[in-house]
Amino acid sequence: MKNNSTGVVENPWRRLREFTDARIGLGRAGVSLPTKELLEFQLSHARARDAVHFPLDCDGLITAIEDSEVINSRVSDIHRVHSRASDRMEYLQRPDLGRRLNEHSRSLLQHDISSPESSVSSEHDLGIVIVDGLSSLAVQQNIVPFLETLLPQLNEYSLAPITMVEQGRVAVGDEVGELLNARCVIVLIGERPGLSSPDSLGLYLTYQPHVGLTDAARNCISNIRPAGLSYAEAARRTQYLLDESRQLKLSGVNLKDRTQDDVIATVSGNKNFLIS
Repeated sequence: MKNNSTGVVENPWRRLREFTDARIGLGRAGVSLPTKELLEFQLSHARARDAVHFPLDCDGLITAIEDSEVINSRVSDIHRVHSRASDRMEYLQRPDLGRRLNEHSRSLLQHDISSPESSVSSEHDLGIVIVDGLSSLAVQQNIVPFLETLLPQLNEYSLAPITMVEQGRVAVGDEVGELLNARCVIVLIGERPGLSSPDSLGLYLTYQPHVGLTDAARNCISNIRPAGLSYAEAARRTQYLLDESRQLKLSGVNLKDRTQDDVIATVSGNKNFLIS
């Protein structure tokens, strides 16, 4: 360690900051954090709180989706619905209310499905549910570029209309998927923000969704954002899980994401010394 001209004692671990957003090697000023590091921490904390409380601009996001030629070429319609949580405060205090649609939204979705013009009269391979979750920022920034990356890889899948849920939790996708007659559903949701990642998007995949499933029935891909898991890599993993789910007719703890594994099935010439 050494003192610089500002009186801050620098930490030799600070050079590792170029490889991570984690707060390491912050140094010290006397027995405290340097003022700069303290202010940056407070700013990150404020951004994380804002991400939780700031409402999702549903109209703006729907417009952005409709303006995307890539998404519009695959998706016929967008449904906008609401969970049983009436406002943000109730949503944060009652997670259970965010897991189900309110009666008005359920009736609206059922009416849209049963109408003669509806495209949801038959079963679809996949339903896509967009949920604000705990970070509207993550949804607002990442949904369109991620879907533009993912959908061209899913040409073999018939898609139900996109459903956008306000004040929702992950499990609300089970009810939506059931109503949409979707064999599989993916929920794109704003994850709980961290101090270095207020814009992290999560993806949850469920086969044969229906009300009452637990987290054991879902597969998760986390931290989808430019500074985290890239759109291309997240789309590749999603396609793999969807293909495996459709083939094995399951999801959750019994469906493993092996896209990162160095396994015999994916590496030619690889031998396992335990069985060779």
